[in-house]
Amino acid sequence: MNHSDNNASLQALYPFLNNTPSDAAVLNHALLDSIDKKIAEHQRVVTAFFSSHAQAMVKCAQAIAGVYNRKGQLFTMGNGGSSSDAAHIAVEFLHPVTTGRPALPAYDLSCDKTVMTAIANDVGYQHVYARQVANLVKENDALIAVSTSGNSENLIRALKQAQKIGATTIALAGGNGGEMAKLQLDHCLIVDSTSIHRVQECHVAIYHVLWDLVHTLLADTRGKINTKETGDEIR
Repeated sequence: MNHSDNNASLQALYPFLNNTPSDAAVLNHALLDSIDKKIAEHQRVVTAFFSSHAQAMVKCAQAIAGVYNRKGQLFTMGNGGSSSDAAHIAVEFLHPVTTGRPALPAYDLSCDKTVMTAIANDVGYQHVYARQVANLVKENDALIAVSTSGNSENLIRALKQAQKIGATTIALAGGNGGEMAKLQLDHCLIVDSTSIHRVQECHVAIYHVLWDLVHTLLADTRGKINTKETGDEIR
């Protein structure tokens, strides 16, 4: 797109910048063009990540499967939209929607608002995850941190705490990985994009694929799990 085309698109999307009314047809064309560009970039980012990180994904899935084979648990954490992704990861493992996949222990560390607000109020938000990790995470467990920048202080502190414990440390980050890339984590999966939205979209694909790989790896060692209370199959 040349300079004049770019100006035309900007004016179509943001007519108030020049105090001119928008033309409905021009605006519609600009919006459709915007969709095409965003989807093309989404596909480029996702394809680029999985093309270069396929083996890293397998190793990460093997590590998580190893945690479950050792009767460990998975813990997740994030901030903002990445907190929602952390919760999504936990619920995928704890409540699988695919028939025949057993439920696996996974907990989102942001789910207890009383603990979160107490720690934030008493000692600071930068400690909200590290304090929980110190008391909940064990050596046989794994901790997943989700961050588009890789620079969230509360996540960095928690990952360092998990390293001290000896737990498996995993990060999903974006850009250049930020400070997380410098921590020598067990697994650091970095989406090479400066767009928060494209990074988050790729993170969703990453943890869905990881979930599937983990269950594939556990298929030979985990049969159907039955509850002691009712005998109903957990799916």
